[in-house]
Amino acid sequence: MAQQQLIFNSDLIRRYDTAGPRYTSYPTAVQFHSDFTAETYRHYAKNSNQLTPPLSLYFHIPFCDTLCFYCACNKIATKDRSKVAPYLSHLSRELELQSELFDAQRMVTQLHWGGGTPTFMSHQEMETLMNVTARHFRLLNDDTGEYSIEIDPREADLNTIRLLRALGFNRLSLGVQDFNPDVQKAVNRLQTEKQTFDVLNAAREQGFKSISIDLIYGLPLQTVDSFSDTVKRILTANPDRISVFNYAHLPHLFKPQRRINENDLPSASQKLLILQNTIELLTAAGYVYIGMDHFAKPDDELAIAQRNGTLYRNFQGYATHADCDLIGLGITSIGKVGHSYSQNYKTLEEYYAAIDAGQLAIFRGIGLTNEDVLRREVITQLICHFELEVRKIEQSFNIDFQTHFAQEWHALASLQADGLVDVTPEKITVLPAGRLLVRHVCMVFDAYLPQHLAEKQRFSKVI
Repeated sequence: MAQQQLIFNSDLIRRYDTAGPRYTSYPTAVQFHSDFTAETYRHYAKNSNQLTPPLSLYFHIPFCDTLCFYCACNKIATKDRSKVAPYLSHLSRELELQSELFDAQRMVTQLHWGGGTPTFMSHQEMETLMNVTARHFRLLNDDTGEYSIEIDPREADLNTIRLLRALGFNRLSLGVQDFNPDVQKAVNRLQTEKQTFDVLNAAREQGFKSISIDLIYGLPLQTVDSFSDTVKRILTANPDRISVFNYAHLPHLFKPQRRINENDLPSASQKLLILQNTIELLTAAGYVYIGMDHFAKPDDELAIAQRNGTLYRNFQGYATHADCDLIGLGITSIGKVGHSYSQNYKTLEEYYAAIDAGQLAIFRGIGLTNEDVLRREVITQLICHFELEVRKIEQSFNIDFQTHFAQEWHALASLQADGLVDVTPEKITVLPAGRLLVRHVCMVFDAYLPQHLAEKQRFSKVI
Protein backbone atom coordinates (compact mmCIF):
# COMPACT_ATOMS: atom_id res chain seq x y z
CA MET A 1 0.00 0.00 0.00
CA ALA A 2 1.03 3.62 -0.49
CA GLN A 3 3.01 5.17 2.30
CA GLN A 4 0.80 7.29 4.53
CA GLN A 5 2.43 10.65 3.95
CA LEU A 6 0.89 14.05 3.51
CA ILE A 7 2.13 17.29 1.97
CA PHE A 8 0.16 20.49 2.51
CA ASN A 9 0.37 22.45 -0.75
CA SER A 10 -1.70 25.60 -0.32
CA ASP A 11 -1.51 26.55 -4.01
CA LEU A 12 -2.89 23.19 -5.12
CA ILE A 13 -5.57 23.28 -2.43
CA ARG A 14 -6.78 26.71 -3.53
CA ARG A 15 -6.96 25.57 -7.15
CA TYR A 16 -8.71 22.27 -6.51
CA ASP A 17 -10.86 23.11 -3.49
CA THR A 18 -14.18 22.74 -5.28
CA ALA A 19 -17.45 21.22 -4.07
CA GLY A 20 -17.91 17.49 -4.44
CA PRO A 21 -19.23 14.28 -2.84
CA ARG A 22 -17.68 12.67 0.23
CA TYR A 23 -18.11 9.22 -1.32
CA THR A 24 -19.52 7.43 1.69
CA SER A 25 -21.24 5.55 -1.11
CA TYR A 26 -21.12 5.30 -4.86
CA PRO A 27 -23.47 6.13 -6.43
CA THR A 28 -24.06 8.88 -3.86
CA ALA A 29 -27.40 9.54 -2.16
CA VAL A 30 -28.17 12.16 -4.82
CA GLN A 31 -28.90 9.23 -7.15
CA PHE A 32 -31.36 7.47 -4.82
CA HIS A 33 -34.89 7.35 -6.25
CA SER A 34 -38.41 6.37 -5.19
CA ASP A 35 -38.69 3.56 -7.77
CA PHE A 36 -36.55 1.59 -5.34
CA THR A 37 -39.18 0.36 -2.88
CA ALA A 38 -39.37 -1.84 0.18
CA GLU A 39 -40.22 -4.71 -2.16
CA THR A 40 -37.04 -4.03 -4.13
CA TYR A 41 -35.11 -4.14 -0.88
CA ARG A 42 -36.65 -7.51 -0.01
CA HIS A 43 -35.36 -8.86 -3.32
CA TYR A 44 -31.80 -7.79 -2.56
CA ALA A 45 -32.02 -9.12 1.01
CA LYS A 46 -33.21 -12.52 -0.25
CA ASN A 47 -30.34 -12.73 -2.72
CA SER A 48 -27.83 -11.71 -0.06
CA ASN A 49 -28.76 -14.77 1.97
CA GLN A 50 -27.28 -16.93 -0.77
CA LEU A 51 -23.83 -15.51 0.04
CA THR A 52 -24.42 -15.03 3.80
CA PRO A 53 -21.93 -12.23 4.48
CA PRO A 54 -21.90 -10.94 8.08
CA LEU A 55 -24.19 -8.09 9.05
CA SER A 56 -23.69 -4.53 10.22
CA LEU A 57 -26.50 -2.72 12.07
CA TYR A 58 -26.77 1.06 12.14
CA PHE A 59 -29.28 2.70 14.52
CA HIS A 60 -30.14 6.36 14.11
CA ILE A 61 -31.19 7.95 17.42
CA PRO A 62 -32.28 11.45 16.35
CA PHE A 63 -32.91 13.21 19.65
CA CYS A 64 -30.72 15.97 21.11
CA ASP A 65 -31.20 18.01 24.27
CA THR A 66 -29.89 21.19 22.63
CA LEU A 67 -29.38 22.35 19.07
CA CYS A 68 -25.80 22.86 17.88
CA PHE A 69 -25.98 25.57 15.23
CA TYR A 70 -23.38 23.98 12.93
CA CYS A 71 -25.16 20.62 12.78
CA ALA A 72 -26.14 19.16 9.41
CA CYS A 73 -27.42 15.85 10.79
CA ASN A 74 -31.02 14.71 10.85
CA LYS A 75 -31.97 15.42 14.45
CA ILE A 76 -34.82 16.43 16.74
CA ALA A 77 -33.88 18.97 19.41
CA THR A 78 -36.14 18.53 22.43
CA LYS A 79 -36.16 18.57 26.22
CA ASP A 80 -38.96 16.00 26.23
CA ARG A 81 -37.37 12.63 27.02
CA SER A 82 -40.73 10.91 26.71
CA LYS A 83 -40.35 11.08 22.93
CA VAL A 84 -37.87 8.22 23.13
CA ALA A 85 -40.37 5.54 24.21
CA PRO A 86 -42.54 5.57 21.04
CA TYR A 87 -39.42 5.77 18.90
CA LEU A 88 -37.92 2.69 20.57
CA SER A 89 -41.22 0.88 20.19
CA HIS A 90 -41.09 1.44 16.44
CA LEU A 91 -37.39 0.59 16.29
CA SER A 92 -38.19 -2.71 17.97
CA ARG A 93 -40.86 -3.48 15.40
CA GLU A 94 -38.50 -2.49 12.58
CA LEU A 95 -35.84 -4.82 13.99
CA GLU A 96 -38.38 -7.62 13.84
CA LEU A 97 -39.40 -6.79 10.26
CA GLN A 98 -35.77 -6.61 9.12
CA SER A 99 -34.74 -9.80 10.91
CA GLU A 100 -37.37 -11.75 8.97
CA LEU A 101 -35.44 -11.01 5.76
CA PHE A 102 -32.04 -12.33 6.81
CA ASP A 103 -30.69 -15.76 7.65
CA ALA A 104 -30.70 -16.10 11.43
CA GLN A 105 -27.18 -17.55 11.39
CA ARG A 106 -25.61 -14.39 9.95
CA MET A 107 -23.43 -12.79 12.62
CA VAL A 108 -23.56 -9.08 13.44
CA THR A 109 -19.87 -8.21 13.35
CA GLN A 110 -20.44 -4.44 13.28
CA LEU A 111 -23.00 -2.34 15.17
CA HIS A 112 -23.26 1.42 15.52
CA TRP A 113 -25.54 3.82 17.39
CA GLY A 114 -25.42 7.31 15.88
CA GLY A 115 -27.44 10.45 16.10
CA GLY A 116 -28.54 12.83 17.22
CA THR A 117 -27.40 11.83 20.66
CA PRO A 118 -27.76 8.10 21.43
CA THR A 119 -27.17 8.74 25.13
CA PHE A 120 -30.28 10.93 25.14
CA MET A 121 -31.92 7.60 26.00
CA SER A 122 -32.15 6.53 29.64
CA HIS A 123 -30.02 3.66 30.84
CA GLN A 124 -33.06 1.39 30.89
CA GLU A 125 -33.96 2.37 27.33
CA MET A 126 -30.42 1.65 26.10
CA GLU A 127 -30.51 -1.73 27.78
CA THR A 128 -33.91 -2.47 26.27
CA LEU A 129 -32.77 -1.58 22.75
CA MET A 130 -29.74 -3.87 22.94
CA ASN A 131 -31.83 -6.71 24.38
CA VAL A 132 -34.40 -6.38 21.59
CA THR A 133 -31.58 -6.34 19.04
CA ALA A 134 -30.15 -9.53 20.50
CA ARG A 135 -33.58 -11.13 20.32
CA HIS A 136 -33.81 -10.60 16.57
CA PHE A 137 -30.18 -10.74 15.40
CA ARG A 138 -27.17 -12.88 16.28
CA LEU A 139 -24.84 -10.59 18.22
CA LEU A 140 -21.29 -11.51 19.12
CA ASN A 141 -20.60 -12.11 22.80
CA ASP A 142 -16.80 -12.40 22.69
CA ASP A 143 -15.92 -8.71 22.12
CA THR A 144 -14.45 -9.43 18.68
CA GLY A 145 -16.97 -7.27 16.83
CA GLU A 146 -16.80 -3.56 16.12
CA TYR A 147 -19.63 -2.21 18.29
CA SER A 148 -19.45 1.56 18.46
CA ILE A 149 -21.46 4.54 19.70
CA GLU A 150 -21.35 8.32 19.33
CA ILE A 151 -21.19 10.08 22.69
CA ASP A 152 -22.00 13.63 23.71
CA PRO A 153 -19.91 14.01 26.89
CA ARG A 154 -22.61 16.28 28.31
CA GLU A 155 -25.00 13.32 28.18
CA ALA A 156 -22.80 10.65 29.78
CA ASP A 157 -20.97 9.82 33.00
CA LEU A 158 -19.08 6.88 34.50
CA ASN A 159 -22.25 4.88 35.04
CA THR A 160 -23.28 5.44 31.41
CA ILE A 161 -19.90 4.24 30.15
CA ARG A 162 -20.02 1.18 32.43
CA LEU A 163 -23.45 0.28 31.09
CA LEU A 164 -22.43 0.72 27.46
CA ARG A 165 -19.40 -1.52 27.97
CA ALA A 166 -21.60 -4.14 29.63
CA LEU A 167 -23.99 -3.98 26.69
CA GLY A 168 -21.14 -4.91 24.35
CA PHE A 169 -19.87 -1.58 23.03
CA ASN A 170 -16.10 -1.50 22.65
CA ARG A 171 -15.51 1.67 20.61
CA LEU A 172 -16.78 5.19 21.04
CA SER A 173 -16.56 8.58 19.43
CA LEU A 174 -16.65 11.75 21.53
CA GLY A 175 -17.97 14.98 20.05
CA VAL A 176 -15.85 17.96 21.08
CA GLN A 177 -15.59 20.33 18.07
CA ASP A 178 -13.71 23.09 19.98
CA PHE A 179 -12.81 23.85 23.59
CA ASN A 180 -12.72 27.63 23.16
CA PRO A 181 -15.64 29.12 25.17
CA ASP A 182 -16.28 31.93 22.66
CA VAL A 183 -16.52 29.45 19.79
CA GLN A 184 -18.74 27.18 21.87
CA LYS A 185 -21.09 30.03 22.64
CA ALA A 186 -21.24 31.06 18.97
CA VAL A 187 -22.38 27.55 17.96
CA ASN A 188 -24.51 26.86 21.06
CA ARG A 189 -22.46 23.93 22.31
CA LEU A 190 -21.17 24.62 25.82
CA GLN A 191 -18.97 21.73 26.92
CA THR A 192 -16.13 21.78 29.42
CA GLU A 193 -12.81 20.07 29.04
CA LYS A 194 -13.49 18.19 32.29
CA GLN A 195 -16.76 16.76 30.96
CA THR A 196 -14.96 15.45 27.91
CA PHE A 197 -11.95 13.95 29.65
CA ASP A 198 -13.99 12.42 32.47
CA VAL A 199 -15.90 10.39 29.89
CA LEU A 200 -12.73 9.56 27.93
CA ASN A 201 -10.93 8.36 31.04
CA ALA A 202 -13.95 6.32 32.09
CA ALA A 203 -13.98 4.63 28.69
CA ARG A 204 -10.31 3.74 29.09
CA GLU A 205 -10.92 2.33 32.55
CA GLN A 206 -13.79 0.21 31.24
CA GLY A 207 -11.65 -1.29 28.47
CA PHE A 208 -12.98 0.37 25.33
CA LYS A 209 -10.69 -0.68 22.49
CA SER A 210 -10.76 2.55 20.49
CA ILE A 211 -11.63 6.12 21.45
CA SER A 212 -12.09 8.80 18.82
CA ILE A 213 -12.39 12.58 19.20
CA ASP A 214 -14.32 14.71 16.71
CA LEU A 215 -13.21 18.29 16.00
CA ILE A 216 -14.51 20.87 13.53
CA TYR A 217 -12.45 23.63 11.92
CA GLY A 218 -13.95 26.67 10.22
CA LEU A 219 -16.40 27.51 13.01
CA PRO A 220 -17.13 31.14 13.93
CA LEU A 221 -14.44 33.01 15.91
CA GLN A 222 -11.84 30.29 15.39
CA THR A 223 -8.24 31.35 14.82
CA VAL A 224 -5.08 29.39 14.20
CA ASP A 225 -3.98 29.95 17.80
CA SER A 226 -7.33 29.16 19.40
CA PHE A 227 -7.85 25.92 17.49
CA SER A 228 -4.21 24.97 18.05
CA ASP A 229 -4.89 25.25 21.77
CA THR A 230 -7.84 22.85 21.45
CA VAL A 231 -5.79 20.35 19.46
CA LYS A 232 -2.92 20.46 21.95
CA ARG A 233 -5.30 19.81 24.84
CA ILE A 234 -6.82 16.88 22.96
CA LEU A 235 -3.37 15.44 22.32
CA THR A 236 -2.68 15.34 26.06
CA ALA A 237 -5.50 12.80 26.29
CA ASN A 238 -3.87 10.63 23.60
CA PRO A 239 -7.03 9.34 21.84
CA ASP A 240 -6.71 6.49 19.34
CA ARG A 241 -8.29 8.51 16.53
CA ILE A 242 -8.93 12.16 15.82
CA SER A 243 -11.34 13.37 13.15
CA VAL A 244 -10.98 16.97 11.98
CA PHE A 245 -14.05 17.93 9.98
CA ASN A 246 -14.41 20.94 7.75
CA TYR A 247 -17.40 23.08 8.69
CA ALA A 248 -19.44 23.53 5.53
CA HIS A 249 -21.65 26.61 5.89
CA LEU A 250 -24.77 25.71 3.89
CA PRO A 251 -27.61 27.63 5.57
CA HIS A 252 -29.85 27.17 2.53
CA LEU A 253 -29.83 23.43 3.27
CA PHE A 254 -29.54 23.37 7.08
CA LYS A 255 -31.74 25.82 8.99
CA PRO A 256 -29.78 25.76 12.29
CA GLN A 257 -26.78 27.24 10.46
CA ARG A 258 -28.78 30.40 9.84
CA ARG A 259 -28.16 31.28 13.49
CA ILE A 260 -24.43 31.52 12.82
CA ASN A 261 -23.11 35.00 12.10
CA GLU A 262 -21.35 34.64 8.75
CA ASN A 263 -19.14 37.63 9.56
CA ASP A 264 -17.62 35.59 12.41
CA LEU A 265 -16.54 32.74 10.16
CA PRO A 266 -12.82 32.49 9.39
CA SER A 267 -11.88 33.39 5.82
CA ALA A 268 -10.90 30.71 3.33
CA SER A 269 -7.23 31.55 3.82
CA GLN A 270 -7.61 31.40 7.61
CA LYS A 271 -9.29 28.02 7.35
CA LEU A 272 -6.37 26.69 5.33
CA LEU A 273 -3.92 27.94 7.94
CA ILE A 274 -5.96 26.32 10.71
CA LEU A 275 -5.97 23.04 8.81
CA GLN A 276 -2.28 23.21 7.98
CA ASN A 277 -1.32 23.89 11.59
CA THR A 278 -3.60 21.08 12.80
CA ILE A 279 -2.04 18.58 10.39
CA GLU A 280 1.43 19.58 11.57
CA LEU A 281 0.45 19.11 15.21
CA LEU A 282 -1.15 15.70 14.62
CA THR A 283 1.64 14.30 12.46
CA ALA A 284 4.27 15.56 14.90
CA ALA A 285 2.39 13.68 17.63
CA GLY A 286 2.66 10.47 15.61
CA TYR A 287 -0.81 10.24 14.09
CA VAL A 288 -1.21 8.72 10.62
CA TYR A 289 -3.35 10.43 8.01
CA ILE A 290 -5.99 7.87 7.03
CA GLY A 291 -7.78 10.09 4.54
CA MET A 292 -10.45 12.76 4.29
CA ASP A 293 -10.86 14.01 7.88
CA HIS A 294 -9.37 11.05 9.77
CA PHE A 295 -6.13 10.58 11.68
CA ALA A 296 -5.21 7.55 13.76
CA LYS A 297 -2.36 6.10 15.74
CA PRO A 298 -0.20 3.69 13.72
CA ASP A 299 -1.43 0.73 15.81
CA ASP A 300 -5.11 1.63 15.48
CA GLU A 301 -7.19 -0.82 13.45
CA LEU A 302 -7.93 1.82 10.79
CA ALA A 303 -4.23 2.38 10.14
CA ILE A 304 -3.60 -1.37 10.16
CA ALA A 305 -6.47 -1.95 7.73
CA GLN A 306 -5.11 0.70 5.41
CA ARG A 307 -1.67 -0.91 5.41
CA ASN A 308 -3.25 -4.33 4.82
CA GLY A 309 -5.42 -3.11 1.97
CA THR A 310 -8.69 -3.92 3.79
CA LEU A 311 -9.87 -0.42 4.69
CA TYR A 312 -13.38 0.46 3.55
CA ARG A 313 -15.66 3.48 3.50
CA ASN A 314 -19.35 3.60 4.36
CA PHE A 315 -21.94 6.02 5.72
CA GLN A 316 -20.20 6.18 9.10
CA GLY A 317 -16.85 7.05 7.47
CA TYR A 318 -13.83 4.75 7.27
CA ALA A 319 -14.40 1.20 8.49
CA THR A 320 -12.74 -2.19 8.64
CA HIS A 321 -15.70 -4.45 7.78
CA ALA A 322 -16.06 -4.21 4.01
CA ASP A 323 -17.70 -7.62 3.75
CA CYS A 324 -20.85 -6.72 5.70
CA ASP A 325 -24.38 -6.10 4.54
CA LEU A 326 -25.41 -2.90 6.33
CA ILE A 327 -28.96 -2.64 7.70
CA GLY A 328 -30.11 0.90 8.46
CA LEU A 329 -32.61 1.32 11.31
CA GLY A 330 -34.53 4.40 12.40
CA ILE A 331 -35.38 7.59 10.55
CA THR A 332 -33.13 8.67 7.67
CA SER A 333 -30.85 5.61 8.06
CA ILE A 334 -29.11 4.30 4.95
CA GLY A 335 -28.41 0.62 4.36
CA LYS A 336 -26.29 -1.33 1.89
CA VAL A 337 -27.51 -4.82 1.07
CA GLY A 338 -25.91 -6.67 -1.81
CA HIS A 339 -25.40 -4.28 -4.70
CA SER A 340 -28.01 -1.82 -3.46
CA TYR A 341 -28.43 1.19 -1.20
CA SER A 342 -31.66 2.13 0.55
CA GLN A 343 -32.85 4.90 2.86
CA ASN A 344 -35.58 5.17 5.48
CA TYR A 345 -38.12 7.97 5.73
CA LYS A 346 -36.71 11.19 7.18
CA THR A 347 -39.59 12.27 9.45
CA LEU A 348 -41.06 10.59 12.52
CA GLU A 349 -44.56 10.79 11.07
CA GLU A 350 -43.71 8.93 7.87
CA TYR A 351 -41.50 6.43 9.70
CA TYR A 352 -44.14 5.67 12.33
CA ALA A 353 -46.86 5.30 9.69
CA ALA A 354 -44.87 2.74 7.72
CA ILE A 355 -43.94 0.67 10.76
CA ASP A 356 -47.49 0.83 12.15
CA ALA A 357 -48.69 -0.57 8.82
CA GLY A 358 -46.29 -3.48 9.21
CA GLN A 359 -44.08 -2.23 6.40
CA LEU A 360 -40.40 -1.46 6.08
CA ALA A 361 -39.73 2.29 6.34
CA ILE A 362 -37.71 2.46 3.11
CA PHE A 363 -38.74 5.27 0.77
CA ARG A 364 -35.92 5.37 -1.78
CA GLY A 365 -32.70 3.73 -2.86
CA ILE A 366 -30.78 2.45 -5.86
CA GLY A 367 -29.77 -0.87 -7.36
CA LEU A 368 -26.25 -0.76 -8.72
CA THR A 369 -25.44 -1.55 -12.33
CA ASN A 370 -22.29 -3.45 -13.24
CA GLU A 371 -20.76 -0.11 -14.21
CA ASP A 372 -21.66 1.33 -10.80
CA VAL A 373 -19.95 -1.60 -9.07
CA LEU A 374 -16.82 -1.12 -11.17
CA ARG A 375 -16.62 2.61 -10.50
CA ARG A 376 -17.37 2.10 -6.81
CA GLU A 377 -14.40 -0.23 -6.55
CA VAL A 378 -12.12 2.28 -8.28
CA ILE A 379 -13.27 5.12 -6.02
CA THR A 380 -13.03 2.95 -2.89
CA GLN A 381 -9.45 1.95 -3.66
CA LEU A 382 -8.39 5.55 -4.26
CA ILE A 383 -10.13 7.09 -1.26
CA CYS A 384 -9.10 4.34 1.17
CA HIS A 385 -5.61 3.41 -0.01
CA PHE A 386 -4.43 6.30 -2.21
CA GLU A 387 -3.57 3.86 -4.97
CA LEU A 388 -5.19 1.62 -7.53
CA GLU A 389 -3.72 -1.54 -9.04
CA VAL A 390 -4.89 -1.27 -12.65
CA ARG A 391 -4.28 -4.94 -13.50
CA LYS A 392 -6.38 -6.13 -10.56
CA ILE A 393 -9.32 -4.04 -11.74
CA GLU A 394 -8.88 -5.36 -15.27
CA GLN A 395 -8.85 -8.95 -14.07
CA SER A 396 -11.76 -8.53 -11.67
CA PHE A 397 -14.03 -6.79 -14.16
CA ASN A 398 -12.71 -8.16 -17.47
CA ILE A 399 -11.95 -4.76 -19.00
CA ASP A 400 -9.07 -2.91 -20.55
CA PHE A 401 -8.74 -0.04 -18.09
CA GLN A 402 -7.39 2.62 -20.43
CA THR A 403 -9.98 1.83 -23.08
CA HIS A 404 -12.90 1.64 -20.67
CA PHE A 405 -11.86 4.81 -18.86
CA ALA A 406 -10.42 6.67 -21.84
CA GLN A 407 -11.96 10.02 -20.86
CA GLU A 408 -10.95 9.58 -17.23
CA TRP A 409 -7.40 8.58 -18.20
CA HIS A 410 -7.12 11.82 -20.16
CA ALA A 411 -8.44 13.82 -17.17
CA LEU A 412 -5.86 12.21 -14.89
CA ALA A 413 -3.09 13.63 -17.05
CA SER A 414 -3.77 17.18 -15.85
CA LEU A 415 -3.85 16.01 -12.22
CA GLN A 416 -0.53 14.26 -12.82
CA ALA A 417 0.96 17.41 -14.32
CA ASP A 418 -0.01 19.28 -11.15
CA GLY A 419 1.52 16.66 -8.87
CA LEU A 420 -1.68 15.25 -7.39
CA VAL A 421 -1.28 11.77 -8.83
CA ASP A 422 1.22 9.52 -10.53
CA VAL A 423 -0.24 7.45 -13.38
CA THR A 424 1.36 4.45 -15.07
CA PRO A 425 -0.21 1.59 -17.04
CA GLU A 426 0.08 -0.54 -13.88
CA LYS A 427 -0.93 1.83 -11.10
CA ILE A 428 -2.62 5.10 -10.17
CA THR A 429 -1.11 6.61 -7.03
CA VAL A 430 -2.42 9.63 -5.15
CA LEU A 431 0.74 11.51 -4.22
CA PRO A 432 1.32 13.12 -0.81
CA ALA A 433 0.41 16.55 -2.21
CA GLY A 434 -2.87 15.17 -3.58
CA ARG A 435 -4.12 13.23 -0.57
CA LEU A 436 -6.01 16.10 1.01
CA LEU A 437 -7.68 16.44 -2.39
CA VAL A 438 -8.48 12.75 -2.87
CA ARG A 439 -12.17 13.56 -3.26
CA HIS A 440 -11.26 15.55 -6.35
CA VAL A 441 -9.31 12.59 -7.72
CA CYS A 442 -12.31 10.33 -7.11
CA MET A 443 -14.60 12.79 -8.88
CA VAL A 444 -12.79 11.95 -12.12
CA PHE A 445 -14.43 8.49 -12.02
CA ASP A 446 -17.91 9.66 -10.96
CA ALA A 447 -20.12 9.09 -14.00
CA TYR A 448 -23.04 10.92 -12.38
CA LEU A 449 -21.24 14.09 -11.34
CA PRO A 450 -21.55 15.99 -14.66
CA GLN A 451 -25.34 15.82 -14.20
CA HIS A 452 -25.00 17.85 -11.02
CA LEU A 453 -22.43 20.46 -11.95
CA ALA A 454 -25.17 23.10 -11.78
CA GLU A 455 -26.23 21.80 -8.36
CA LYS A 456 -22.95 21.95 -6.46
CA GLN A 457 -24.68 23.52 -3.49
CA ARG A 458 -25.63 19.90 -2.71
CA PHE A 459 -22.03 19.18 -1.77
CA SER A 460 -19.46 20.60 0.63
CA LYS A 461 -16.08 21.83 -0.55
CA VAL A 462 -13.27 19.32 -0.69
CA ILE A 463 -11.31 21.22 2.00
